[in-house]
This record gives sequence, C-alpha cells and structure tokens, in this order.
Amino acid sequence: MRLAPLEEQVVVVVGASSGIGRETAVRLARRGARVVVSARSRGGLDDVVEEIGSEGGKALAHEADVADPAQMEALAARAVDVHGRVDTWVHAAAVAAYASFLDTTPEEFRAIVEVNLLGAANGARAALPRLREQGGALIVVSSMEARRAMPLHSAYAASKHGIDGMLEALRVELAHDGIPVSVTNILPGVIDTPLFDQARTKIGVVPTGPPPPYDPGVVADAICFAAEHPARDLVVGGAAQVQLVGQRLSPRLMDLFALVAGFATQRTDEPQGVEAPDNLDGPLEEVRSARGHFGRTRTRSVWTRFDRQRQRGVDAAFGALAGVAAPLGRRLAKDGAGAEA
Repeated sequence: MRLAPLEEQVVVVVGASSGIGRETAVRLARRGARVVVSARSRGGLDDVVEEIGSEGGKALAHEADVADPAQMEALAARAVDVHGRVDTWVHAAAVAAYASFLDTTPEEFRAIVEVNLLGAANGARAALPRLREQGGALIVVSSMEARRAMPLHSAYAASKHGIDGMLEALRVELAHDGIPVSVTNILPGVIDTPLFDQARTKIGVVPTGPPPPYDPGVVADAICFAAEHPARDLVVGGAAQVQLVGQRLSPRLMDLFALVAGFATQRTDEPQGVEAPDNLDGPLEEVRSARGHFGRTRTRSVWTRFDRQRQRGVDAAFGALAGVAAPLGRRLAKDGAGAEA
C-alpha cells in the first residue's frame, strides 16, 4: 500500500474547530495538502480557514455533526464535489464528562458514545466508499484510554475502547477484500487542548489530566506521518506508552496506580459547577484554540518519534504478509462455504 505525499493529497479533518483537529488541519495545510475542515462550530471553522489562508494554505469549511450519518455523508460528498477525491480522512472529534459512573446520567453517557464512537463510525462509513476508489488513509484519534481507562471517565473510556475494537475489525475486513485503505488508530496521552475546559464536570472543579501534558502539535505530527505512511497504531507520548505497557503486564497494578493517582491528578484548583457551559450538547462557539490551560507542555516525544520509525519497518513487513494472507483467507472462506453447501 502506497500513500501519496501530503502535497498531493485532499484531506478531510473532522473536529477541526479546536484542539488536535485544528492543529492537524493547520499543519497539513503547511505541508501543501488541500484541507476540508469540519465541526459543529461554524465560527471555529471560519477561524481555522482564515488561519490557514493567512499562511498561504487552502482550506474549505463544512459545518457538520458527526452524530448524524447524513451530515457525514454530505461532508464526504462535498469534498469530492470540490476536489474530485478524498485521500485521507481524519476523525478527531470528541466530547467528555468528568463524573463517576453513578453520577453520569444515561443521557450523558449516550451523548458521549454518539459523538466519540458512533461519530467515528459515521465518518468512516462516509469516507470509505471515496477512499477505496484510489486508496488512502483512515485515521481516527482515540486515546490511551482506548486500552487503559481512568476513573471519572467511564463513558469516555467506553467510547474509546469501542473505537479500538471497530478499527481492528475494519482493518482486517479491508485487507480481506483487497481494499487499499490504511487504518490507523492514534492513541494520545494527556494533550493540552480545550477538551478539559469544554468537558462537563461533576467533580466541582475544572478538570485536568495527569502530567506530563504534551502539545497538540505532537499528535498532529503523528497524524501527518500516518497520512503518508501506513501505520496500525501510533501511541503519542512516552507517559501513555508506559501506562499501556503496564496494562499489558499487570492490569491489577494499573488499577492500583489509578486508585492512588487517578483522582487528585485530574483536579485543578478552579471551582466549576455542573451548570457551567460545556460542549456535550452543542459547540461552544467562543472556543477556537488548539491549546488549553496547561501552559508549559512537552513539544516532542522521544517515544513517538521512535514509534514512527518502528512502524515503517513493521508495517512494511506485515503489509507484505497481508498481501499473501488475504487471498488465502478468501480461498479458505470459499472452500468452507462450498463444504457447507
């Protein structure tokens, strides 16, 4: 599977009005890609288009809600109508609530799953018919919590675990059918975005994340890499990788770590009640930044850089192996169906 250089690509970025999506759209445009940006916030989209244009880049805004399959289909159709094709589809839209499971209402739980998990599925369903025509990349930003949940995040972690499972199944199905679409799961640790400031909170204060926080540019660079190099998973941040390794080695030990450190490290000293504005039911138009409240962050990750290089070799080897295995799998399925008949 070969992916085109970014300067030759049309890239759709969903969730581009703020946070990781916004930083990704800006960096893609700097690399020469033609970018289609989408989110629920029209003001945020216009703002990022203006920023990209001020640097000489090209971007088209299309307002859409990921929870609505028809709106995702319209977004994909618009990208093709304007640019003729879609080469890469990036899903970076997400919402969150900070509350215990018992304090999370069924409506709140459903809203988070609809945006984070079903939204990613709606986007993939709209994107894949366009990507399969000439090949391309489907990139979804999940989270380290796709594999190791933190307390106070039951709905968020459930939605991210769901993304991980969906992409695993989808990746194999595409390989089986010989469809040249790379499927990448981006798993960031704590990133300095407005997600924390926009989240619904029932813990009495503005939430935050366990240190160390990373700049959203570190995630954006990983996404840009995946748009040009087929990669299965990219963990962003050494701290996230340490937790994922710990989860594989001893889930009970990670339970203990979360019990000891998982509550205090997610609290700021700034009071905030549940009545404060959040983006769970709709966008906060005034939030138009890629970055949040952390201030000092890490702007590079040694692990992430190493992981990108590792992926080059590993994915090339397994890509060649998949080229042999997929026809064999189809033959076995055909033989099995014949035997049943």
